[in-house]
Amino acid sequence: MKIMNPVLPGFHPDPSIIRVEDRYYIAVSSFAWMPGVRIYESKNLVKWHHVTDVLTHQIDLRGVPENCGIWAPQLSYADGEFHVLYTIVSSTKRPFKDCQNYLISTKRIEGPWSEPVYLNGSGFDPSLFHGKDGRKWVLNALWDYRMETPNKSCGIVMQEYDPQQKKLIGKPIKIFDGTRFAKTEAPHLIEREGWYYLITAEGGTGTGHCVTIARSKELFGPYEVDPNNPMLTSRNHPEWPLQCAGHASLVETLNHEWIIAHLCTRPIHREVPILGRETALQKVEWTKEGWLQLANGGSLPESQIEVVMNDERSAENQSIFRDDFDQNTIDLEWNTLRIMPNERWCNLKQRPGYLRLLSGDSIQSLFEQHLLAVRQTAFRVYAETRLDFNPRNYLQQAGLVLYLDTDNYFYCYLTREDQKRMICVMRSCRGEFEVLSEKMEVPLVGEIVIGVQIDEDRASFLWREADESEMIPLCQGKDISYLSGGFTGNMIGICVQDMEQFEGSYADFAYFYYQNEKE
Repeated sequence: MKIMNPVLPGFHPDPSIIRVEDRYYIAVSSFAWMPGVRIYESKNLVKWHHVTDVLTHQIDLRGVPENCGIWAPQLSYADGEFHVLYTIVSSTKRPFKDCQNYLISTKRIEGPWSEPVYLNGSGFDPSLFHGKDGRKWVLNALWDYRMETPNKSCGIVMQEYDPQQKKLIGKPIKIFDGTRFAKTEAPHLIEREGWYYLITAEGGTGTGHCVTIARSKELFGPYEVDPNNPMLTSRNHPEWPLQCAGHASLVETLNHEWIIAHLCTRPIHREVPILGRETALQKVEWTKEGWLQLANGGSLPESQIEVVMNDERSAENQSIFRDDFDQNTIDLEWNTLRIMPNERWCNLKQRPGYLRLLSGDSIQSLFEQHLLAVRQTAFRVYAETRLDFNPRNYLQQAGLVLYLDTDNYFYCYLTREDQKRMICVMRSCRGEFEVLSEKMEVPLVGEIVIGVQIDEDRASFLWREADESEMIPLCQGKDISYLSGGFTGNMIGICVQDMEQFEGSYADFAYFYYQNEKE
């Protein structure tokens, strides 16, 4: 079977892959988006579906800055339980990095998950190693604020975990200083044929990102570095379709092939990774010297690989999402910012067949944004929604938004100005705010359809009255290249704001439709 990369397109960074019997699972980072830690399932490594989210009620991310939140989950399975380790980062302002590492477990991948167990805060990217002797060890990147260079992520530490006491015991031991590529993080440890293999991400999260390998006969080292490092990287190849390759984890298939899952980007015009950091798979093999290498013999990630699989179901991944808001619960595909949706502000019962969103803070809030969004997973996309909203003044807004973070968004919304109901567009580009000149008066009452057409790094908003068939262009071909960068990717969503009175108004949404168009 052929695997086309990325297998998880759009915002799906820091993949951690495992196999449990005949099922494969990948967990990815979610940062400030909730629910936290999305998990996908597959039987053939080709077709993946969203099976669950780990963190729902356990955390509150209000106030967390951009690019912070939930980092780098590590998924493992042992003793009849799934385990996820993750970091909550509350600040990355140098020289410090405020972070807390946690462990959460379940017997069934769908949950319910246990309450989090606090581990430590010495660094990020924790992982759990299950030794063949039954002992368990937590590894994480070590952050040293005293370092004079940018390489404050200065190696890997390990400490024993006692599952009965549910805490770390003994003292942390530094087992690895990293390689010349520096910025060592994302440790994964495996035991094979008498060796302990340490897989790490190095080189930073940009174009220098890479995967390095080290090994030792002893658990605590010393670890010798693979002379052919990096095992995987796109550095020094700006023309390559998959960029920023790194942060890998390893799995053995049912057919005894070896696969790594890693993150990558696909920049438009080699510069603009609007879709964010995505998940790809590569075939790897063990050399006669006992090192791990890509099956193609090089270090560049491939856009297509072949694997032996017994399950030959369709390789088509979902390209259409439609929610008519006719269920009793919010669809699993929706994401919210920093807070989970609840019936107080996100209600499917007050007006049957509609989603009622109660207004929250402004579109730039770090606390109460009442916004639902889905990942953009292709370069050419069309999305639309139909809403019923009767604002009293310009301080009340509701509509359709393209959203990267609080400094970068593109928002088409209904509001009221000079006793007229208006459809307007605003954007923030790297913190520079602007209300665009494109504005149109719409009827004072009645439902409105708002659509957006995305073509790579350009977007156009359109609208129509609900009982009309022709969409009216509002703004066309606007540059959205600024909706890229950082640790996440562009999201497309619906939201409501009221800057006059918190939760002082609401909008009813009849449906939301999203479709990836052919590249």
